[in-house]
Amino acid sequence: MAPTSPALSIYERFEALVAFVLTFVIGAVVVVALYRLIIGVGRSLVLESQNPLDHAVFQSVFGQIMTLLIALEFNHTLRHVVARDRGIIHTKTVILIAELALARKIIIADLFQEGPTSALALAVLMLALGITYWLMRERDDRLQ
Repeated sequence: MAPTSPALSIYERFEALVAFVLTFVIGAVVVVALYRLIIGVGRSLVLESQNPLDHAVFQSVFGQIMTLLIALEFNHTLRHVVARDRGIIHTKTVILIAELALARKIIIADLFQEGPTSALALAVLMLALGITYWLMRERDDRLQ
């Protein structure tokens, strides 16, 4: 853990309090989403005997899993703010969360229904996010 200053400003205390509350709110969302995922998968795969390899079932289940992963990553980031390991959310972390959200979109999207323009837009956006992250990582590596 990074050393913290003994006296936090009012704004730093406010920021830590907001991050602390958000951590609990997102934690509650994760618990409810996990519960719904478990019940939904159990119901659809066991009781309704749906094929897990069916494209629609696969998209639905993995879309929900990706949503949980995005929420967990966001919550993990907020924990660093509460612990004062680092300041407010770092841009690289936001880009990684955006890449996760975009990957989720690609998984749940039926690209045959949406057409080539949408597929191209998603590909260009993912490429732009990847290049941005790579450039930021390169910059950080040079600074160290």
